[in-house]
Amino acid sequence: MIQQPAYLKKGDKIAIVCPASRLPKSIDKAIAIFRSWGLEVETGQTVSAEHHQFAGDDALRTQDLQHYLDDPDTKAIIAGRGGYGTVRIIDELNFRKFTAQPKWIVGFSDVTVLLSHIYAVFGIQSIHAQMPYTFNEATPESLESLRKALFGEKIEYNYKAITRSNDITSPPLVPNRPGEMSGILIGGNLTLLVMVQGSSSEMDYTDKILFIEDVGERPSSIDRMMRMLKRSGKLAKIKGLIVGAFNELPEEKIPFGQSPEEIIWEVVKEYDYPVCFNFPTGHIEDNRAMVLGKSLWIPIEQKS
Repeated sequence: MIQQPAYLKKGDKIAIVCPASRLPKSIDKAIAIFRSWGLEVETGQTVSAEHHQFAGDDALRTQDLQHYLDDPDTKAIIAGRGGYGTVRIIDELNFRKFTAQPKWIVGFSDVTVLLSHIYAVFGIQSIHAQMPYTFNEATPESLESLRKALFGEKIEYNYKAITRSNDITSPPLVPNRPGEMSGILIGGNLTLLVMVQGSSSEMDYTDKILFIEDVGERPSSIDRMMRMLKRSGKLAKIKGLIVGAFNELPEEKIPFGQSPEEIIWEVVKEYDYPVCFNFPTGHIEDNRAMVLGKSLWIPIEQKS
């Protein structure tokens, strides 16, 4: 049975912690925005901690997140940023008090490990959305979608498909496969979804709507990961696929010859479920909030 944490109300306390990489810049703007929503904001020790690339060593990051998982007065936990490191502490966390009183956990990128884990093991919803590290560049629409997700207001996804330039070197735009998606939403960062396969943090893909995104991955790596999901049988089981941003691709010595969208389409075109490309989720300014574990009905139209 899926559990939905209580929606926030003005006066509630939220906590910002960093379960992975350290913060290289101020998050004062994010704190000010949360306070403008009527929330009390507390920052954990990891917000200012440093240990090599991490926001403190594994013990500190575990302790900091554990404190707020257990704290009954904290109504939501916001990951300050992603980066790398959540997988190093996930098995050290105790979720007993958290499951007795679920609260919203928010993040994306590396935090996919945590979001996937709490849904896979405990059936608790979470929010894939902008983090304080990305607030400075975030669109107003993406931040408003996070506010709505936290406060339980309806979120509508109105967006335009990305259009390619007239540059003949630009890869062609892959069209959506129209249809209606109906099911529980799961997903997150493709690299992390593949990484947790075979562990307790792996979600069940059966009859789900899957969304994926990634950043900084070579086309060959994207192809490899998509084919791994296919070979494991997961892509045959879903009810629909939402493809977010796949950006900041590094150059390969020998061009792969396909865009991320073309790679993904080649892998899933044999199935009959709807496929939506260029959805506003991922490492982009317009990273809209997505509630993992929520039941959705989404009509997918063809975009010109």
